Amino acid sequence: MSVDLRIPHRPLLAGALLIIAAEFMFASMAAGIRHVSFVLPNELIVFLRNLIGVALLLPWLCRLGIRHLGTSVAHLHLVRSLAGLGAMYCFFYAIAHIALAEAMLLKMSAPLFMPFIALAWLGEPIPGRVLGAILLGFLGVALIVSPHPGEVNAVALIALLGGLLAALAKVTVRRLSRSEPTLRIVFYFAVVGTLVSSVPLLWAWRTPPASGLLWMLAIGAFATLGQLFLTRGLALAPAGRLGVFAYSSAVFGAAYGWFFWHETLLWSTAAGAVLVALAGLMASQVGKTDAVRVQPSAP
Repeated sequence: MSVDLRIPHRPLLAGALLIIAAEFMFASMAAGIRHVSFVLPNELIVFLRNLIGVALLLPWLCRLGIRHLGTSVAHLHLVRSLAGLGAMYCFFYAIAHIALAEAMLLKMSAPLFMPFIALAWLGEPIPGRVLGAILLGFLGVALIVSPHPGEVNAVALIALLGGLLAALAKVTVRRLSRSEPTLRIVFYFAVVGTLVSSVPLLWAWRTPPASGLLWMLAIGAFATLGQLFLTRGLALAPAGRLGVFAYSSAVFGAAYGWFFWHETLLWSTAAGAVLVALAGLMASQVGKTDAVRVQPSAP
């Protein structure tokens, strides 16, 4: 697999295009997961997604040599990998049990948690305007999680937990991108994810049919390309300038859900989506050099 990730002459434009491409890949991956979830358990889907990711990256490792894996920040790779894997379990489960557009929207809750993680971990203050945007975003999330008074969608809460774990993973990715190349970050994520996700197979193993394996190959390809595009896009320009483009995943997810499963959005979900997107736009206008406030999502 050969992907040209060299730095272009217009980094902001290239970063935006890479983020949109990444979100399209993630939405395509989500549609594939929805389809294959009818025949495979979530634990096996997560494991195969990571295993295929490792397989797709092995040609790169063979070409560059094992010395390219050397790192002085192994602890950050571990934090990024475990947080990302936890988000993957939550997100994949949500995809199988709620509308695809709703799952994609709740995945977008990650930027709402990121300023608090950056405050606790990196000591970065939260400007008042950003805090206002976060509160607006959580109001939108509440409309999605609880569309009717007194009724809470438990699966939506699992997706929200995935957003929190994804936020931790993204803050770590930005830290890693200061010294680590894109492919190294993605490779360690795939390896750690494969090793850890193999443990639940002790009680959840099910021999996948041939069609399921073919779908998982496609899902692994979409996910790995999405990770590559996302990681490179984050390294090209400040995340605050790119965050708005991450919301394209909700559009792609809604289109897939409508076309293949005839899904429609509730008014509360649509209103929540508008509030979450508006919150992202507000936050992205604060501090053009901010590295972690609003970042695209990734499983």
